[in-house]
Amino acid sequence: MKKFYYLGTCSTCSKIINNHQLDKFFEMREIKTSPLTEEEVDLMAKMAGSYEAIFSKRSMKYKAWGLKEKNLGEADFKKYILEEYTFLKRPVAILNEQIFVGNSPKNVEALAAALENE
Repeated sequence: MKKFYYLGTCSTCSKIINNHQLDKFFEMREIKTSPLTEEEVDLMAKMAGSYEAIFSKRSMKYKAWGLKEKNLGEADFKKYILEEYTFLKRPVAILNEQIFVGNSPKNVEALAAALENE
């Protein structure tokens, strides 16, 4: 499986896609226009180790919705990701049995290295 989940209005996602020509390697999925399914979120969480690992606490809605003050559990992280696309830590790349979550330079470099080995 080779899927890349991103937000089309995110300049960081666009930069990563363009710099690494990811559209040549992945089935691309824009998460605002094509919402995530529960099965997809479950798979991402299983591969990443938890729902919290794929949840973005940097989303503007995290603070706006008062989630910062709450003690969220795994069920909450899943619920909010399914409810609001901005809570998915972006981008997410699934490359066969590997998952790459987020846009940290270390993560993007690991994705690029994995693609070189394809």
